[in-house]
Amino acid sequence: MTTPDIPGPDPTPRRPSRALPKGACDCHAHLFGPADRYPYHPARGYTPPDADDDAYRHLLSVLGFERAVLVQPSVYGTDNRRLIDGLQHALEQSLAWRGVAVLDADVSDEEIERLHGLGVRGVRINLLFPGGVDFDAITSLSERIAQWGWHVQCLIDVSNFESLGVTLDRLPVAKVIDHMGHVPTQRGIDHPGFQHLLQRLEKGDTWVKLSGPNRMTTQASTPYRDVDPFFSALVERNEERCVFGTDWPHVKLPGPMPNDGDLVDELLRLVDRNAILEKILVHNPARLYGF
Repeated sequence: MTTPDIPGPDPTPRRPSRALPKGACDCHAHLFGPADRYPYHPARGYTPPDADDDAYRHLLSVLGFERAVLVQPSVYGTDNRRLIDGLQHALEQSLAWRGVAVLDADVSDEEIERLHGLGVRGVRINLLFPGGVDFDAITSLSERIAQWGWHVQCLIDVSNFESLGVTLDRLPVAKVIDHMGHVPTQRGIDHPGFQHLLQRLEKGDTWVKLSGPNRMTTQASTPYRDVDPFFSALVERNEERCVFGTDWPHVKLPGPMPNDGDLVDELLRLVDRNAILEKILVHNPARLYGF
């Protein structure tokens, strides 16, 4: 069955409270469907409604993003066709889009080269939803993608991962942690897992996406003030290693569906200095994804 079992995004995103800087990048979004063309992994953790290129381009236009990064979702496993087609269409329209794929360890060097040409700049590990690829499968692959300047992106709850440091040190590439480490706010910023994430940022070999506050919060709507200490701690520790993503179309949420304009306004509320905002939205993504 491919009937959606989760809701779609708010179809009427509102404009943020102020304009984003030129060259701003949404560093985390997914495309889905149609299911008859892009079949889902049988062991997936959810079935999403369609979320296509047109809807996403409309979102970017309304919010004010000029660049974007598509991330392979767990429901497609290692079948990257939806991601690849999205990147191909973006190339044909001269859009500045990049991608993060999910690959088998035995992927050919020729395929890695082809994906690089399309804009792929990393591979993803998913330890939260079925269908993802774990650390063991990615260790040998990371040695091969290093020559392309790619990174490994990790969807994990750092508060549930006791050996995070040892595991990350096995990967000879930059690491990117999704959704501020995905720590439930009840655990607090002093939790050892979150403190280790801060240490990795300070070390400089790890980046973090300032995305998904609605996945951490106990609150039903913005402002998510219980997330503020986590957000601020990450930016204060190393603003050079922070990027932002909308997380559109917000799959498998623990709470209500947000409006994407509200999520961007959370960033604008917490980052009131234009120089730091430009780093997070423009300069840092340009370095990480090679824009």
